[in-house]
Amino acid sequence: MATPPLQQGHESPQDAASASEPRAAQRPPLVRSDELMRGQRAIEISHNGVLYRLQATRLGKLILTK
Repeated sequence: MATPPLQQGHESPQDAASASEPRAAQRPPLVRSDELMRGQRAIEISHNGVLYRLQATRLGKLILTK
């Protein structure tokens, strides 16, 4: 059974699905934590004039505090 031709201005289900998928260009830049921390357990980050502290725990988690 053939599918009917699409009317002008209508999307196929495949077009609608691909339009909702995120594109690689929309992803934010990736910064690896080891590159950011440079072997340190804690670093300070200045953001909009406010100082934050980013700390790595012994369990490998990150804590950001003001």
